[in-house]
Amino acid sequence: MGIFSKKDTAPAATDFDTPTAAIEDISGDYTLDVAHTRLGFSARHAMVTTVRGSFKEFEGTATIDTAEPGKSKVSLTIKADSVDTGNADRDAHLLSGDFFENEAHPNITFESTEVEFDGETWNITGDLTIKGTTKSVTVPFEQTGSAKDPFGNTRVGFEGAVAINRTDWGLSFNAALETGGVLVSEKIKLEFDISAIKTVEA
Repeated sequence: MGIFSKKDTAPAATDFDTPTAAIEDISGDYTLDVAHTRLGFSARHAMVTTVRGSFKEFEGTATIDTAEPGKSKVSLTIKADSVDTGNADRDAHLLSGDFFENEAHPNITFESTEVEFDGETWNITGDLTIKGTTKSVTVPFEQTGSAKDPFGNTRVGFEGAVAINRTDWGLSFNAALETGGVLVSEKIKLEFDISAIKTVEA
């Protein structure tokens, strides 16, 4: 059974209050709201449980063009040493040469190369660079809402996720288990809960 094929027991989006969609046209330039954005990941550990983590320091911008989606673009830079899995020893291991090799490669970056929108899903293809290796990935995003917040900001939300094989980026550390399988799954799920604020024109 695939590591992401089990039934998801997390609350569905419909369990929350109905999202707002107050902005008819969300076209414009945006900056990620770091305080309300989560850039996370999950992996299987010892093939029996899922370990989750996230990055606490990052910055990103986006240009959204609803009339011509192909003109849209996304740029993201993540500080690798901001990784947080809730365990200091595990975080230190992730920053070592076995994984991110943080001293030589302090940043993880994503630069879009193509954006498509089918009326429901934004498919963002781009170059993901980890540990000096760049590979193309496509992340599907669903718009979760738009609003004017109490501070006068135009805000939009998106959620997306994609599974990648970490060994494609040179994150190849592993250990075999006596009972079969490996310590850490090669397949990693990247998770994006995005809140972005429209840039105010001068």
